[in-house]
Amino acid sequence: MLTPFLLLLPCLPQPQFDGPQPPVQEVEASEDPSAVHMATGVKVGEVTGTSAVVWTRLTVAPEANFGGAPWADDAQAVPEGLTLAAMEGAVPGAPGEVRLRWRKAGEEGFRHETPWTAVDPARDFTAQFTLTEGIEPGEHYFVAISARPPGAQEGSLLQLAGFRTPPGPAVQAPARFTVVSCQSWRRRDDPANGHRIYPVMQGLDPDFLVHTGDVVYYDKPGPFAKSPELARHKWNRLYALPFERAFHERVPTWFMTDDHDVLKNDCWPGQSYGEISWEEGLDLYREQTPSGPRPYRRVRWGRDLEVWFMEGRAFRSPNRMPDGPDKSIWGAEQKAWFKRTFAESDATFRVLVSSTPIVGPDRGNKNDNHANKGFRTEGDELRSYLAEHDDVFVICGDRHWQYVSQDPASGVWEFACGPSTDAHAGGFSERNRSEAHRYLKVCGGFLEVVLEYEEGQPRLLFQHRGVDGEVLHADRRLPTRGR
Repeated sequence: MLTPFLLLLPCLPQPQFDGPQPPVQEVEASEDPSAVHMATGVKVGEVTGTSAVVWTRLTVAPEANFGGAPWADDAQAVPEGLTLAAMEGAVPGAPGEVRLRWRKAGEEGFRHETPWTAVDPARDFTAQFTLTEGIEPGEHYFVAISARPPGAQEGSLLQLAGFRTPPGPAVQAPARFTVVSCQSWRRRDDPANGHRIYPVMQGLDPDFLVHTGDVVYYDKPGPFAKSPELARHKWNRLYALPFERAFHERVPTWFMTDDHDVLKNDCWPGQSYGEISWEEGLDLYREQTPSGPRPYRRVRWGRDLEVWFMEGRAFRSPNRMPDGPDKSIWGAEQKAWFKRTFAESDATFRVLVSSTPIVGPDRGNKNDNHANKGFRTEGDELRSYLAEHDDVFVICGDRHWQYVSQDPASGVWEFACGPSTDAHAGGFSERNRSEAHRYLKVCGGFLEVVLEYEEGQPRLLFQHRGVDGEVLHADRRLPTRGR
């Protein structure tokens, strides 16, 4: 007999949605060993005014095996005599079916639903759904994800998620989003719960999160993930952590690739890492995140804000290729799309998000981004192009320090979010502050971006926050061009 109970997660600040408030997670549990669970939670992403992508995965147990056998630093495979399920953080997948139902806040009952759909064992027992029916701009939505084991007629588990859709381009509406980068399992600052920035960000009630990449680190120890099996293990153990799970049930995310979660440090097309080919590395990323059909995207948030999320790995030239007009990080097709859509936009503020720096300055020994000499030609091209437009700002991840800089040549501004924890900060010294820096701090945390209004006039606020949420630096911008 199924006995419903409420699975209580750590006491975290919850964002306030309009309309009735469902519990964070409501579970009908059973001692039946065939029951399925969702230990890696749910992720919502790619939310526009008319669509959203929902990701989920079925698991054998309701929680990860956090008490499992520890990984040796030099491990590249499961130790002899053990199984992956026996290792610390393991979250074995399970076959079964899932169904989504969703409704607008304030509506009675769930008016829209998907058919029961089998999760894919070849894709780590995951399933992704693109919701379009009933999705409208400027609304709040609740999603109920039901699951059942193979052959069952009724769902044995229910998990809830929520998201907001952006308002239409004619609507004057405030916005808030956060930006993170570089999160490591071994450098998480709450060993039992995950990364402390997640409940802090959740308490700010952002409309969405941008993860600029290095979500996991295949090429870092404990273990080195040189096979798809171990790559998936690194994803699963991270998103089974309570802080991460609770956050992604409530905040949609735009996920962006970077080197460590495609293959290895500073990688480019044609390379491999152990058994993982370049194509498989990109596919594993799409498998583990809510993904749309194209890796470069944009979202318009009302009248005054538009944000571009650029793909920095899939189309790049080899780092060691001599610099010149044919060497590119973005590739010709993506770059043409960006310039066309950017020029067409009438948003008051335009924000470009790049996984890697465009302005910098970066360390002299790096050669992987537009701020380095290895991609200087395209970097100069992009900075010159952006300088032709008003009220434009660049946000980047990848660097393990926070900064605000202004390019001396073009005047373009860049805001680097820094790494997710203080333990992950480093690689730069505050003594190396240059003429380009307006703010520089080697620390962990995140970047918060707020579109706000004063007497009807929009302004954009950039706030660098530490891991506990303290504001370390604030930069408020007024529009310089008339509407």
